[in-house]
Amino acid sequence: MRSTANEVLAGLDLSGQTAVVTGGYSGLGLETVRALAGAGARVSVAARRPNVARQELADVKGVVEIRELDLSDPQSITRYSDAFQGPLHILINNAAIMANPLTRDARGYESQFATNHLGHFQLVKGLWNNLKAAKGARVVSLSSIGHRLGAPDLTDPHFETTPYDKWLAYGRAKSANALFAVELDARGQADKIRAFSVHPGGIMTNLQRHLPQEEMIALGWVDQHGTLNAQFKTPEQGAATSVWCATSPQLAGLGGIYCEDCDISELHTEGGSPFRGVRAHAIDQVAARELWKLSEKLV
Repeated sequence: MRSTANEVLAGLDLSGQTAVVTGGYSGLGLETVRALAGAGARVSVAARRPNVARQELADVKGVVEIRELDLSDPQSITRYSDAFQGPLHILINNAAIMANPLTRDARGYESQFATNHLGHFQLVKGLWNNLKAAKGARVVSLSSIGHRLGAPDLTDPHFETTPYDKWLAYGRAKSANALFAVELDARGQADKIRAFSVHPGGIMTNLQRHLPQEEMIALGWVDQHGTLNAQFKTPEQGAATSVWCATSPQLAGLGGIYCEDCDISELHTEGGSPFRGVRAHAIDQVAARELWKLSEKLV
Protein backbone atom coordinates (compact mmCIF):
# COMPACT_ATOMS: atom_id res chain seq x y z
CA MET A 1 0.00 0.00 0.00
CA ARG A 2 1.81 3.09 -1.25
CA SER A 3 -0.63 5.96 -0.68
CA THR A 4 0.90 9.24 0.44
CA ALA A 5 -0.32 11.42 3.28
CA ASN A 6 -1.62 14.00 0.81
CA GLU A 7 -3.57 11.33 -1.07
CA VAL A 8 -5.16 10.13 2.18
CA LEU A 9 -6.31 13.67 2.97
CA ALA A 10 -7.60 14.45 -0.51
CA GLY A 11 -11.02 16.08 -0.24
CA LEU A 12 -10.84 16.57 3.54
CA ASP A 13 -11.03 20.09 4.98
CA LEU A 14 -9.37 20.36 8.38
CA SER A 15 -10.00 24.08 8.77
CA GLY A 16 -10.76 24.94 12.39
CA GLN A 17 -8.87 21.94 13.73
CA THR A 18 -5.65 22.06 15.71
CA ALA A 19 -3.02 19.33 15.56
CA VAL A 20 0.18 18.66 17.49
CA VAL A 21 2.94 16.57 15.92
CA THR A 22 5.93 15.68 18.07
CA GLY A 23 9.17 15.64 16.14
CA GLY A 24 7.33 17.17 13.21
CA TYR A 25 10.35 18.61 11.44
CA SER A 26 12.12 15.60 9.96
CA GLY A 27 11.26 12.34 8.26
CA LEU A 28 7.69 11.16 8.77
CA GLY A 29 6.92 14.02 11.11
CA LEU A 30 7.76 16.65 8.52
CA GLU A 31 5.55 15.00 5.90
CA THR A 32 2.76 14.60 8.47
CA VAL A 33 2.89 18.32 9.25
CA ARG A 34 3.04 19.22 5.57
CA ALA A 35 -0.09 17.17 4.83
CA LEU A 36 -2.15 18.34 7.83
CA ALA A 37 -1.29 22.00 7.33
CA GLY A 38 -1.99 21.66 3.61
CA ALA A 39 -5.48 20.37 4.44
CA GLY A 40 -6.21 23.43 6.56
CA ALA A 41 -5.29 22.38 10.10
CA ARG A 42 -3.35 24.65 12.43
CA VAL A 43 -0.33 22.56 13.33
CA SER A 44 1.86 22.94 16.39
CA VAL A 45 5.23 21.27 15.92
CA ALA A 46 6.74 20.10 19.18
CA ALA A 47 10.48 20.28 18.55
CA ARG A 48 13.52 19.45 20.65
CA ARG A 49 15.55 21.72 18.35
CA PRO A 50 13.34 24.69 17.45
CA ASN A 51 16.03 26.43 15.37
CA VAL A 52 16.44 23.37 13.16
CA ALA A 53 12.66 22.99 12.97
CA ARG A 54 12.27 26.54 11.69
CA GLN A 55 14.71 25.83 8.86
CA GLU A 56 13.14 22.51 7.89
CA LEU A 57 9.57 23.83 7.98
CA ALA A 58 10.25 27.09 6.15
CA ASP A 59 8.61 25.94 2.92
CA VAL A 60 5.55 24.30 4.48
CA LYS A 61 2.34 25.99 3.37
CA GLY A 62 -0.36 26.64 5.95
CA VAL A 63 -0.51 27.66 9.60
CA VAL A 64 2.42 26.09 11.45
CA GLU A 65 3.84 27.08 14.82
CA ILE A 66 6.95 25.70 16.48
CA ARG A 67 7.31 25.23 20.22
CA GLU A 68 10.10 23.62 22.17
CA LEU A 69 9.56 20.17 23.66
CA ASP A 70 12.14 17.69 24.91
CA LEU A 71 10.40 14.37 25.59
CA SER A 72 13.25 13.21 27.80
CA ASP A 73 12.82 16.20 30.13
CA PRO A 74 9.69 16.13 32.35
CA GLN A 75 9.92 19.86 33.05
CA SER A 76 10.01 20.63 29.33
CA ILE A 77 6.87 18.53 28.83
CA THR A 78 5.11 20.32 31.65
CA ARG A 79 6.03 23.73 30.23
CA TYR A 80 4.70 22.71 26.83
CA SER A 81 1.38 21.33 28.04
CA ASP A 82 0.78 24.13 30.57
CA ALA A 83 1.25 26.76 27.87
CA PHE A 84 -0.98 25.04 25.30
CA GLN A 85 -4.33 26.76 24.88
CA GLY A 86 -7.58 25.77 23.21
CA PRO A 87 -9.06 22.51 21.96
CA LEU A 88 -6.68 19.92 20.51
CA HIS A 89 -8.29 17.77 17.82
CA ILE A 90 -5.31 15.69 16.69
CA LEU A 91 -2.21 14.63 18.61
CA ILE A 92 0.33 12.56 16.71
CA ASN A 93 3.02 11.12 18.95
CA ASN A 94 5.60 10.78 16.21
CA ALA A 95 8.99 11.57 17.76
CA ALA A 96 11.25 8.64 18.60
CA ILE A 97 14.77 7.36 19.00
CA MET A 98 15.90 3.93 17.85
CA ALA A 99 18.60 1.42 18.78
CA ASN A 100 20.92 3.90 20.45
CA PRO A 101 23.67 2.96 22.92
CA LEU A 102 22.55 2.73 26.54
CA THR A 103 21.65 6.23 27.67
CA ARG A 104 19.83 7.30 30.81
CA ASP A 105 17.98 10.51 31.53
CA ALA A 106 18.34 12.55 34.70
CA ARG A 107 15.99 10.16 36.51
CA GLY A 108 18.04 7.13 35.55
CA TYR A 109 15.42 5.96 33.06
CA GLU A 110 16.52 4.10 29.92
CA SER A 111 16.25 6.57 27.05
CA GLN A 112 14.20 4.63 24.49
CA PHE A 113 11.45 3.76 26.97
CA ALA A 114 11.64 7.21 28.56
CA THR A 115 11.50 9.18 25.30
CA ASN A 116 9.33 7.03 23.07
CA HIS A 117 6.76 6.05 25.69
CA LEU A 118 6.97 7.92 28.98
CA GLY A 119 7.49 11.34 27.38
CA HIS A 120 4.39 10.92 25.26
CA PHE A 121 2.46 9.47 28.20
CA GLN A 122 3.18 12.60 30.26
CA LEU A 123 2.36 14.82 27.29
CA VAL A 124 -1.07 13.23 26.80
CA LYS A 125 -1.84 13.54 30.49
CA GLY A 126 -0.86 17.22 30.39
CA LEU A 127 -2.98 17.92 27.30
CA TRP A 128 -5.99 15.89 28.43
CA ASN A 129 -8.30 18.87 28.98
CA ASN A 130 -7.35 20.25 25.56
CA LEU A 131 -8.16 16.91 23.95
CA LYS A 132 -11.42 16.69 25.87
CA ALA A 133 -12.40 20.19 24.75
CA ALA A 134 -12.19 19.09 21.10
CA LYS A 135 -15.18 16.77 21.67
CA GLY A 136 -13.88 14.15 19.29
CA ALA A 137 -10.08 14.17 19.52
CA ARG A 138 -7.84 11.47 18.13
CA VAL A 139 -4.42 10.49 19.47
CA VAL A 140 -2.07 8.56 17.19
CA SER A 141 0.80 6.66 18.76
CA LEU A 142 3.54 5.62 16.37
CA SER A 143 4.59 2.06 17.03
CA SER A 144 6.60 -0.11 14.64
CA ILE A 145 6.99 -3.63 13.32
CA GLY A 146 9.81 -3.53 15.87
CA HIS A 147 7.19 -4.26 18.54
CA ARG A 148 7.64 -7.94 17.60
CA LEU A 149 11.04 -7.86 19.34
CA GLY A 150 9.55 -7.89 22.81
CA ALA A 151 6.87 -6.85 25.26
CA PRO A 152 7.63 -4.24 27.93
CA ASP A 153 9.27 -5.65 31.04
CA LEU A 154 7.29 -3.98 33.80
CA THR A 155 9.61 -5.35 36.48
CA ASP A 156 12.76 -3.94 34.84
CA PRO A 157 11.72 -1.26 32.35
CA HIS A 158 15.06 0.55 32.51
CA PHE A 159 17.47 -2.39 32.12
CA GLU A 160 18.75 -2.09 35.65
CA THR A 161 19.11 -5.85 36.06
CA THR A 162 18.69 -7.04 32.47
CA PRO A 163 21.75 -6.66 30.20
CA TYR A 164 21.04 -3.82 27.80
CA ASP A 165 20.27 -4.73 24.22
CA LYS A 166 19.51 -1.79 21.95
CA TRP A 167 17.05 -3.70 19.77
CA LEU A 168 15.24 -5.33 22.67
CA ALA A 169 14.91 -1.87 24.24
CA TYR A 170 13.47 -0.52 21.00
CA GLY A 171 11.03 -3.40 20.67
CA ARG A 172 9.81 -2.95 24.24
CA ALA A 173 9.33 0.78 23.71
CA LYS A 174 7.40 0.25 20.48
CA SER A 175 5.20 -2.36 22.18
CA ALA A 176 4.61 0.21 24.91
CA ASN A 177 3.48 2.72 22.26
CA ALA A 178 0.86 0.25 21.02
CA LEU A 179 -0.30 -0.71 24.52
CA PHE A 180 -0.56 2.96 25.44
CA ALA A 181 -3.10 3.47 22.65
CA VAL A 182 -5.16 0.53 23.92
CA GLU A 183 -5.54 1.87 27.46
CA LEU A 184 -5.72 5.52 26.41
CA ASP A 185 -8.67 4.69 24.21
CA ALA A 186 -10.40 2.80 27.01
CA ARG A 187 -9.96 5.71 29.42
CA GLY A 188 -10.63 8.43 26.88
CA GLN A 189 -13.92 7.30 25.39
CA ALA A 190 -15.97 9.03 28.09
CA ASP A 191 -14.33 12.30 27.01
CA LYS A 192 -14.67 11.45 23.30
CA ILE A 193 -10.93 10.85 22.96
CA ARG A 194 -10.01 7.92 20.72
CA ALA A 195 -6.53 6.47 20.27
CA PHE A 196 -4.78 4.43 17.61
CA SER A 197 -1.32 2.95 17.16
CA VAL A 198 0.45 2.85 13.82
CA HIS A 199 3.13 0.88 12.03
CA PRO A 200 4.16 3.35 9.31
CA GLY A 201 6.26 0.87 7.33
CA GLY A 202 9.97 0.77 6.70
CA ILE A 203 11.28 4.24 5.87
CA MET A 204 14.84 5.55 5.79
CA THR A 205 14.95 8.69 7.92
CA ASN A 206 17.05 10.29 10.62
CA LEU A 207 15.71 7.60 12.94
CA GLN A 208 18.51 5.33 11.70
CA ARG A 209 21.23 7.77 12.76
CA HIS A 210 22.64 5.44 15.40
CA LEU A 211 23.10 2.52 12.99
CA PRO A 212 26.37 1.99 11.10
CA GLN A 213 26.15 1.20 7.39
CA GLU A 214 27.44 -2.33 7.99
CA GLU A 215 24.53 -3.10 10.30
CA MET A 216 21.96 -1.78 7.85
CA ILE A 217 23.49 -3.94 5.14
CA ALA A 218 23.31 -6.98 7.43
CA LEU A 219 19.66 -6.19 8.15
CA GLY A 220 18.92 -6.05 4.43
CA TRP A 221 17.85 -2.42 4.50
CA VAL A 222 20.48 -1.31 2.00
CA ASP A 223 22.94 -3.14 -0.24
CA GLN A 224 26.70 -2.69 -0.24
CA HIS A 225 26.33 0.28 -2.58
CA GLY A 226 23.87 2.03 -0.26
CA THR A 227 20.85 1.33 -2.47
CA LEU A 228 17.67 1.19 -0.41
CA ASN A 229 15.59 -1.99 -0.20
CA ALA A 230 12.67 -1.65 -2.62
CA GLN A 231 10.23 -2.62 0.17
CA PHE A 232 10.92 0.66 1.97
CA LYS A 233 8.42 3.49 1.67
CA THR A 234 9.13 7.14 1.06
CA PRO A 235 8.56 9.52 3.99
CA GLU A 236 5.43 10.81 2.20
CA GLN A 237 4.09 7.24 2.04
CA GLY A 238 5.20 6.49 5.59
CA ALA A 239 3.16 9.40 6.94
CA ALA A 240 -0.04 8.14 5.28
CA THR A 241 -1.25 5.78 8.00
CA SER A 242 -0.70 8.37 10.74
CA VAL A 243 -2.87 10.95 9.02
CA TRP A 244 -5.40 8.26 8.06
CA CYS A 245 -5.83 7.30 11.72
CA ALA A 246 -6.04 10.97 12.68
CA THR A 247 -8.73 11.91 10.18
CA SER A 248 -10.45 9.04 8.39
CA PRO A 249 -14.26 8.83 8.69
CA GLN A 250 -13.82 5.05 8.32
CA LEU A 251 -12.55 4.94 11.90
CA ALA A 252 -15.50 6.78 13.44
CA GLY A 253 -16.56 4.98 16.61
CA LEU A 254 -13.40 2.88 16.69
CA GLY A 255 -10.22 3.06 18.72
CA GLY A 256 -7.57 1.15 20.61
CA ILE A 257 -6.49 -0.58 17.42
CA TYR A 258 -3.18 -1.12 15.65
CA CYS A 259 -3.06 0.01 12.02
CA GLU A 260 -0.75 -0.40 9.04
CA ASP A 261 -1.00 0.46 5.34
CA CYS A 262 -4.04 2.69 6.01
CA ASP A 263 -6.03 -0.23 7.36
CA ILE A 264 -6.71 -2.01 10.63
CA SER A 265 -4.03 -4.62 11.13
CA GLU A 266 -4.80 -8.30 11.51
CA LEU A 267 -3.50 -10.29 14.44
CA HIS A 268 -0.24 -12.01 13.60
CA THR A 269 -0.52 -15.77 13.49
CA GLU A 270 2.19 -18.40 13.73
CA GLY A 271 3.57 -19.01 10.28
CA GLY A 272 2.25 -15.71 8.94
CA SER A 273 4.34 -12.96 7.39
CA PRO A 274 6.97 -11.74 9.86
CA PHE A 275 6.57 -8.23 8.48
CA ARG A 276 2.82 -7.79 8.85
CA GLY A 277 0.24 -8.06 11.59
CA VAL A 278 0.23 -7.07 15.23
CA ARG A 279 1.57 -9.42 17.89
CA ALA A 280 -0.88 -10.28 20.65
CA HIS A 281 1.33 -8.84 23.40
CA ALA A 282 1.04 -5.34 21.88
CA ILE A 283 -2.76 -5.16 22.12
CA ASP A 284 -3.27 -7.08 25.37
CA GLN A 285 -5.77 -5.15 27.49
CA VAL A 286 -4.48 -6.40 30.83
CA ALA A 287 -0.89 -5.55 29.93
CA ALA A 288 -2.05 -2.13 28.73
CA ARG A 289 -3.67 -1.38 32.09
CA GLU A 290 -0.59 -2.50 33.99
CA LEU A 291 1.68 -0.40 31.80
CA TRP A 292 -0.53 2.64 32.42
CA LYS A 293 -0.33 2.13 36.19
CA LEU A 294 3.46 1.82 36.05
CA SER A 295 3.74 4.87 33.78
CA GLU A 296 1.73 6.97 36.21
CA LYS A 297 4.17 6.05 38.99
CA LEU A 298 7.22 6.74 36.85
CA VAL A 299 6.14 10.20 35.67
